[in-house]
Amino acid sequence: MKILLASSNEHKRHEFSQLFAPHEILLPKDLGIRFDCEENGSTFQENAMIKARALFDVAHNLGYPVMADDSGLIVPALPGLLGLRTARFGSEDGGPLLSAHEKNQLLIRMLDGKTGDQRKATFVCAIVLMLDRYRIYCAQECAEGRILEQEVDGTGGFGYDPVFYCNEAGTSMALLPDGGKNLYSHRGKASRCILRMIG
Repeated sequence: MKILLASSNEHKRHEFSQLFAPHEILLPKDLGIRFDCEENGSTFQENAMIKARALFDVAHNLGYPVMADDSGLIVPALPGLLGLRTARFGSEDGGPLLSAHEKNQLLIRMLDGKTGDQRKATFVCAIVLMLDRYRIYCAQECAEGRILEQEVDGTGGFGYDPVFYCNEAGTSMALLPDGGKNLYSHRGKASRCILRMIG
């Protein structure tokens, strides 16, 4: 089936296309839909639901299932600075977003001198799939790890992956081969939960 993803992020489309193959992942822009919504929930699950419902409301007449995710990085040593604010980390409210490299460098600087459990980090992903208005599937999963002391040069992944060491994979997310990240990532685990539920 074709699934409409509540995002404009091509990196997400790429990952979800791998995870949900052979289903086809569409973005709103593919269908000429202008989509933007305020994510004002208090949890990743709430934000994913807000995005899914908002896109379903404008696109339900097209007949496609709608999927949305909300994800973020939690670093207990930096309470309140990431989590639901992960995408806006280091930016002033209403101001321009930092690049991924700038965010990673800021994160490394803020953890300078911290060791062991002080560098612990968790990626969390919540996914909502709406097959129709009253058939909604939800899943939330995580990947445990720590923040590295410097960015790695791997080409895999995106965002914070170059500074995130995944405990289960035994390496940085960015060093995993294309598709390999999906075995260990928060998004990969949550996607497999959704796929199991819809059979």
